[in-house]
Amino acid sequence: MSTTASLFPQEQQLLDAFQQAVDTQGFERLILSQYKGELDQLEKITLRVISLQNEKVMSCVYRYKTQDITKNYPLNEALAQVIALLPFCKQANLLTLDEELQLKKNKKKAMLTISKNKSAAKPAVEQQGHDRVKQRYVDQDSLFLQPLGITDAQSKIIPSMARKWKQINKFVEICAGALGQISNENQPLHVVDFGSGKGYLTFALYDYLAKNLQVPFVTGVELNPKMVEFCQQVATEANFNQLDFFQGDVRTYNPEQLDVMIALHACDVATDFAIHTGIRLNAQMIMCAPCCHKELRPQLQSPKVLAPMLQFGIHAGQQAEMLTDTIRALLLKAYGYETKVFEFVALEHTSKNKMILAIKRKDVQAPDPEVLAQIQALKEMYGIQKHSLELLMNNQWDQQDIGCKC
Repeated sequence: MSTTASLFPQEQQLLDAFQQAVDTQGFERLILSQYKGELDQLEKITLRVISLQNEKVMSCVYRYKTQDITKNYPLNEALAQVIALLPFCKQANLLTLDEELQLKKNKKKAMLTISKNKSAAKPAVEQQGHDRVKQRYVDQDSLFLQPLGITDAQSKIIPSMARKWKQINKFVEICAGALGQISNENQPLHVVDFGSGKGYLTFALYDYLAKNLQVPFVTGVELNPKMVEFCQQVATEANFNQLDFFQGDVRTYNPEQLDVMIALHACDVATDFAIHTGIRLNAQMIMCAPCCHKELRPQLQSPKVLAPMLQFGIHAGQQAEMLTDTIRALLLKAYGYETKVFEFVALEHTSKNKMILAIKRKDVQAPDPEVLAQIQALKEMYGIQKHSLELLMNNQWDQQDIGCKC
């Protein structure tokens, strides 16, 4: 390893420790802060190893006052980048599996302290890439988190938002796994998030895609004009140039291209409209967390054998919910999607925790008559006359208000 004459011995010691940690897969993170160089408004740089297209790279997040910029370098070029930046930073914190090294300096002297890394508890293989400790898929110092109220000015999670923080990371984790199953032939993904609300998940997904794959085109669709205005302002300040927000709903926003359709907690049959939009536009991935299952409950007729169980209102409600989402999942399956229904996050984090995830299959004849027959049998068993998604797929929908005040 080459040395640099202008460096303090303590700086060289830190560089040696950094290179050794990278070489032995014991590297966690390096933070270079209090930058005083020529890059205007640069505050700090955070380096960590990630997996990008099945290859380990050094991800460097340059945090400026108004934006974050991420650059990825081959591991064998990482040292050169640190050597170029370190002389202009008054502080550096290096975390390895075993140690934490802190360098503080001024123009005349430098001080290096070494202590045990108390947070290190797992082997290196679990701390590389995005399968790091605590499964954090979103960088805690990402610029958009503070205006959304997730972090404070020091990039620490606000205690009251801990559950939302976990939900955000779980959402991105699920997306990351599903995105690995689709192919967009190296073209930017077109993502639409129906019912984006304050944009917690919309921003997190855009940030993840931009940092780890390629800059996508993401649109959040939201009825509340104040939310739309707020989110657009945050996106502008974060320099998320291909993230925008549209004031409307699933009926009024009609994208020309759609690769990933997301609808989390869309009220009642609005979920059906969102799924229909995804299928109609041949989306490669459809992701829903349904809400307010009202349509089938009044139609539900208890089969004789189930009448003793469904006489209790709570059971009838649960049955209607399960039946609604089963028909949705089966319709997705019938129209060429590999479909899963699972728990999004634990109930203590949100009561609306069911997720339907569908990935488009290739070379599948749709609709599948066998699956359609299964749907018909379920409807007959429970006396169901109409299900909105089925009507939409058959072009039999009779226009009505799809909103609800829940």
